[in-house]
Amino acid sequence: MSMTRQTRRKDSGGWVSRFLSNLPLRITIIIIAFIWTLPTIGLLISSLRPQIDIQSSGWWTVFEHPFEAAQWTLANYQRVLTTDAMGDAFLNSLLVTLPSVVIPITIAAFAAYAFAWMDFPGKAFLFVLVVGLMVVPLQMSLIPLLRLYTQLDLNGTFLGIWLAHTGFGLPLAVFLLYGYISSLPEEIIESARVDGASPLTTFTRLVLPLSVPAIASFAIFQFLWVWNDLLVALVFLGTKKEVSVVTSRLAALVGERGEAWHVLTAGAFITMLVPLIVFFALQRYFVRGLTAGSVKG
Repeated sequence: MSMTRQTRRKDSGGWVSRFLSNLPLRITIIIIAFIWTLPTIGLLISSLRPQIDIQSSGWWTVFEHPFEAAQWTLANYQRVLTTDAMGDAFLNSLLVTLPSVVIPITIAAFAAYAFAWMDFPGKAFLFVLVVGLMVVPLQMSLIPLLRLYTQLDLNGTFLGIWLAHTGFGLPLAVFLLYGYISSLPEEIIESARVDGASPLTTFTRLVLPLSVPAIASFAIFQFLWVWNDLLVALVFLGTKKEVSVVTSRLAALVGERGEAWHVLTAGAFITMLVPLIVFFALQRYFVRGLTAGSVKG
């Protein structure tokens, strides 16, 4: 009985010492996280305040009487979604982003599997070429692509921007997925070949399910990049309200309603909402997908 009590005291003492040794690091992380999220908190609170309150006082004054119903309103969101066409832009962003994520992931998964586990002439050269495209600045290709799109009548269409985002995202997608797929145990691939499985069957039945963390990691990157993109959307879609996305529509609101902070904050938080949902929904795959292919063996 006495031995059990001594063991418990040692365990509790060890836990306390470990906690105190990590206390400065914990406090530092909490401070950095607070500073990082403070603008987002201010943006959310401002988007829920009436226009007169935003113009007369800072957002932090709501904490004086946080449960006072008169200082909270959803009218800003109703206005920005209905009057200022942000609702249509939200749907357009989904229509642009989802295919721009699915198409490059599909192509890159096939390419990464071929580079990792198949032998064909020129494989090393093609892989170096694909990876080398990652260093080419995006801005260098905008004018040539725009001229080509104008000749093919693709400018201002969703198909054109799908193809543009696919081309811009493929090098990184192939690189990330190759690092993960090439780190899979060779015995698994060889056993599938011994059992008579074709490369397509091995990929769809074996490699693809095992590569979900890497695919989810790139899906987060690609989704955030396409959703928050403004330059490519302006170049290939233009500024027409019928095809405008949330970023271009928000930029237009800054020019149209530069002093209407209640509208701008609501529109800005709408643009942030979907990326936050996607990131938190897939975050458990994020680190696994990034680190799994870093060390092979």
